[in-house]
Amino acid sequence: MLKFLLGLFTGVLLVFLGGILLLVILVQFRDRPPEIASNSVLVVRLEGEIPEKPAMEVPFVDNPRAAVTVASVWTALRRAAQDSRIRAVVLEPEGLSVGWAKLEEIRGDVEQFRKSGKPVFAYLRNPSAREYYVALAADRIYLGPEDPLMLKGMRAEILYFQNTLAKLGVSVDVEHDGKYKDFGDMFTRADMSPETKEVLNSLLDELYGNLVDRIATARRKQPDEVRTLIDQGPFSAPDALQAGLVDELRFEDQMWGELRQRLQIGEPNKLALSRYLKASPRTVPRNHFALVVAEGDIVRGDPSDDGGEGLTSYGFDKLLREAAADPLVKGILVRIDSPGGEVTASDEIWREMSLVSRKKPLVISMSDVAASGGYYMAMTGDPIVAYPETETGSIGVVFGKPNLHGLYDKLGITKDSVQRGRNAGIDSDYTSLDAAQRALMQRGIDQSYHEFVAKVATARNRAMADIEPVAQGRVWLGSQAKPRGLVDQLGGLDTAVTLLKKKAGIYAGEDVGLLLYPGRRNLLDLWLKRSQDDALETKLRAVFGRVPFRAWMRGGLLRMMPEWIEVR
Repeated sequence: MLKFLLGLFTGVLLVFLGGILLLVILVQFRDRPPEIASNSVLVVRLEGEIPEKPAMEVPFVDNPRAAVTVASVWTALRRAAQDSRIRAVVLEPEGLSVGWAKLEEIRGDVEQFRKSGKPVFAYLRNPSAREYYVALAADRIYLGPEDPLMLKGMRAEILYFQNTLAKLGVSVDVEHDGKYKDFGDMFTRADMSPETKEVLNSLLDELYGNLVDRIATARRKQPDEVRTLIDQGPFSAPDALQAGLVDELRFEDQMWGELRQRLQIGEPNKLALSRYLKASPRTVPRNHFALVVAEGDIVRGDPSDDGGEGLTSYGFDKLLREAAADPLVKGILVRIDSPGGEVTASDEIWREMSLVSRKKPLVISMSDVAASGGYYMAMTGDPIVAYPETETGSIGVVFGKPNLHGLYDKLGITKDSVQRGRNAGIDSDYTSLDAAQRALMQRGIDQSYHEFVAKVATARNRAMADIEPVAQGRVWLGSQAKPRGLVDQLGGLDTAVTLLKKKAGIYAGEDVGLLLYPGRRNLLDLWLKRSQDDALETKLRAVFGRVPFRAWMRGGLLRMMPEWIEVR
C-alpha cells in the first residue's frame, strides 16, 4: 500500500511539473514581439490604480491593465513620439484612483508627447477631477453626450474609530514625537486635531490652486474665472461644453471619425498600450539605468523576500544589490511611493541605499507619497526629485499599542499571567501602559526622532536647528518642501533621468533605457509567496487604511504618516 501511495504521489508531482514546463514553453512562443502597422494610433487606457510595480502575469490571459505602470506610460509615450508608425494618441482615463503626483507625471508625459507634433485626443466617460486633470494635456477633450463632468472642488476626509473602539472595549496607547505626527489619531480621537486641520488646509490650498492653474492654462481662462466655474460644478455634458471645459460632445465612434479626418488617413490601427510595449523598440539605447521601485508600507519581512511583494528591507535591499552589480546599469533611479513603516526596516533600507550610492550614481524620484520612513530612506545625500503634489516630509516617530482587555471581557475571555521583570508585559494587549512605561517608550521615541532629524540635517547639508521647525511630523507637498530644503527639484521621471545622466557622465540628449527592479511576476511567484498574514493584513487595510498591523500589534516604533487622508 505504501509503495502504491508513493508511486501515486510521484506520478501526480511529475504531471504537475510537466504541465508547468509545457506552460512556460507555450508562453515563450506566445510572447513573440508583435508587428506594428503603419498609421497606428496608440490607445492609452488608464483605469483604477496605476502602480509603480508591474502586476502579476497570468499565462494566456490578456490583461491590458497589467501592463500599465507609471514607468510604462512614460516609456511608451517617449517611444511613440519618435516612432513614425504612431500617428496619434487617444487618451482614455476612467475611474482613476491614484494620487495627484502620479496624475501630474502622466499629464506631463502627454504634454511631452505633443511636442512631436502628433495630435492627442482625450475621450472622457463620467470623469471626475482626476480624469479631467490628465485630459487637460490633450489637444482636444471629448465628452460623451450624456456624461456629467464631476468637477466640483476638493475635499479631504479622515476616518476615526475612537467611538467604535470604545463600544468594543478597546483602547489604544499612542506616543509620538512632533506635534503634527497624528498617526494613531484615528484610534484615539473622534475628529481632527487643530494641527491636523492646519496641515490639511495647507495641503488643500496647494492642490486646489494647482488644479485651478492647470485648468486655466489648458482652457485659456483666468484663474478667478476657473474658481467661479468650479463652484458651479458638477456639470452636465451640455453645461461643461458651454463653460468651455471640453471641446466636443461626441460618442466614441464620432471622435474616431474626427481623428481620421485630422490625420487624413483611412481606418487607423488601434494599438493598445500593452501591445505596443511588447513590440521591439526601433532603436536600442546604448546605456541603461535601473529603476528600483520602493512601493508600499515599509516592513522588515524575512530573508526569503525577493522584492516582488510589498516593501520589505530584506527584499528591497536585494534589489539594490542586484542593480549595483549589473554591468549594464550605469546609474540607479530609486522610485519611492511609500508612507513609511517600521523604524528598523526603514533604517536598514537607508543603510543599503547609502552603500549603493558609493558604487553607482543614484537619484531619488518621489511619487504620490514619500513620507516618514519613505522620506527617511531617501536621506543618502543624493539628489531628490518630487512632484509639486508629492506628500513628503512627516519627519517624526510614533508608538502605538492596543489594549483589548475590554473586548475580551465582552467575549467572556480572560487572561492570567506571571512575569519576571517590571516591564515584561509592556507589549501585552491585556494592559495599558503605566506612567513609567510611557516615559520609557517616550525616551526611545525621542532618541529615534533625534536620529531622524540628524540624518535629514546631514543629508540635506543643513543645521539641526534649520530642520527642526520643518520636522515635527508635518506632511508637506513637494511644492512646499522645496523652498524648505527638503527636496532638490520639482519634476518627474524626466527631471530625475536628466539629473542621473549628469551624474553618470551621459550626454543629456542621449536616450537611456530603464531596467525595472523588480521585474514582472507570474502566477507561480504568487503561489509561492502569498501567506495567511498577507491575506489578513489585506482585509484589515480595507477597513483601516494602509496600516502595518504586524508592527502596530507588536507595539512597534513606526515612522509612518497618516496615509488614510484621501483628497477627492
